[in-house]
Amino acid sequence: MINVKKIIYLFFTFCLVVILAVFIINSHITSSTSNGIYTKISEIPSRKVGLLLGTSKYISQHQLNLYYTYRIEAAVKLFKSGQIKYILISGDNGSKNYNEPEMMKKDLMKNGIPEDKIFLDYAGFRTLDSVLRAHKIFGLKTFTVISQKFHNERALYLAKNFGIHAIAFNAQDVNINYGFKTQLREKLARTKMMLDLVFGVQPKYLGDKIKIE
Repeated sequence: MINVKKIIYLFFTFCLVVILAVFIINSHITSSTSNGIYTKISEIPSRKVGLLLGTSKYISQHQLNLYYTYRIEAAVKLFKSGQIKYILISGDNGSKNYNEPEMMKKDLMKNGIPEDKIFLDYAGFRTLDSVLRAHKIFGLKTFTVISQKFHNERALYLAKNFGIHAIAFNAQDVNINYGFKTQLREKLARTKMMLDLVFGVQPKYLGDKIKIE
């Protein structure tokens, strides 16, 4: 005979353990990367390359993605202040009709960034891919990650685990109502990232090396 009470007890115990694990992982990642994250242009050390993490320009057909807008603004500020000399855009180009790097490149150029100072990584399908490809394909031992704080923390944690000396600059964040779903996904993405590190997951694609100069 099935013991319903026991099943319910085990289910809620499992849920509690999962929630606790997610909380511990998130707290650990935030605390272990805090000394490498900057919010002020005047305080961040200069680096040769800024790694701009891609995202979609639009949430829907008629609504701009503020995460995208603020990342572009942050990259432009870093470049024009002289804190980076080149921008490596790493994003998803999974189909002919979806190309994050090219879209971001166009908007950077509209904001005065010279084309010869922009490099594109079309295989940045995940943050892990973006960070490791910056190192393995583009030969970067150090760089400045450009994204929102929650994303920068995950990117820096990955870099640290692979011996890459990265720092990060926080793009402006969005309010909690606008970004609630993204923040929730981030909690799960961090947990998946820890599993990827445990199982030694590598980028989906590597390929020929590209020198940034």
